[in-house]
Amino acid sequence: MSSNFKSAAISHGETLRGGNFYRLAVVGAGTLKGKEVADVLNDRNFPSIDVKLLDDDESFGKLEAVGEEVTFIQSVRHEQFENMDFTFFASDSESTRRNWKTARNAGSAIVDLSFALEDEPAAAIRSPWIERQLGQLWVPELQPGPAVVAHPAAVVLALLVLRVQKAGPVKRAVATVFEPASEHGQKGMDELHEQTVNLLSFQPLPKNIFDTQVAFNMVARYGDHSVPSLATVERRILKHYQRIVGEDAPAPALLLAQAPIFHGHAFGVHLELEQVADVENISRALAGEHVNLTHGAEDAPSNVNAAGQADIQVSIAEDASHPNGLWLWAASDNLRIAASTAVECAETMAATRPRGKIQ
Repeated sequence: MSSNFKSAAISHGETLRGGNFYRLAVVGAGTLKGKEVADVLNDRNFPSIDVKLLDDDESFGKLEAVGEEVTFIQSVRHEQFENMDFTFFASDSESTRRNWKTARNAGSAIVDLSFALEDEPAAAIRSPWIERQLGQLWVPELQPGPAVVAHPAAVVLALLVLRVQKAGPVKRAVATVFEPASEHGQKGMDELHEQTVNLLSFQPLPKNIFDTQVAFNMVARYGDHSVPSLATVERRILKHYQRIVGEDAPAPALLLAQAPIFHGHAFGVHLELEQVADVENISRALAGEHVNLTHGAEDAPSNVNAAGQADIQVSIAEDASHPNGLWLWAASDNLRIAASTAVECAETMAATRPRGKIQ
């Protein structure tokens, strides 16, 4: 694990000291992730004195709300990063690569939701949820490297496996993750919508994003011209899982499938324990912060029920063919988890600016 961690217990806001106020920039403010970041900043009462919304030409000039304030999205220019304490990159990876060093050189701490910086030498792939689960305390640096937000599917899988391990060692994990169109941003959502409409009216299908039919269809592979491929995303989820968990839990065998849904991840997870699976004991181990165990049909986990929720919705069932096995069916709001991770990363990094000084 990173040398930036110490073993300790810590609450969410412990690193935010009263009276500190920060200047923030959100690059990609018009994207689904950018809008979610703005919402979470407001929901968590992040102590900001200014939030600057930045984006490319497509969103330039649009009005967006940040809490009770309504502001224009401004174009991304070098001078926009001056005096920023934190910059959230919720844009596409190319925009992040173009602009992150400018923001860093202007003195801003970097939080990357685009995954563009995951292989930068100084970057740390982070999930404060998992850090707390493992009892780790992030040790702030005066000049921190970029905080790369762990993939939301990796966060969900890691938290579930770690929780179950409280009831007994997990021998093997197998997971099928159902990918929503919103992981490709608004363009992915639009293409799924257009494909659905066109199929029902017997019109040709647009395939600019997925390069294959995703409406009324399930696929484990996109067309050759779609970027990133599902295989690339699979590898990213596993890499992020291993980076945030280390050796504290086994890595799952993973299959990623594109589902014909607009929003929210769904998970089918099979866990094999080294002992007989006690569902009641495992249910107690799973319950807690960020996990909502459901039992009835009405509140069963689904991408619809998970929309807008910060918690992971989970149900548990015995494996009828294996006494040591159990099934988890889970759903989560992919955008909410990514944005919550990003804002919590900034909260832990706020100690690098202990006086809340505006640069």
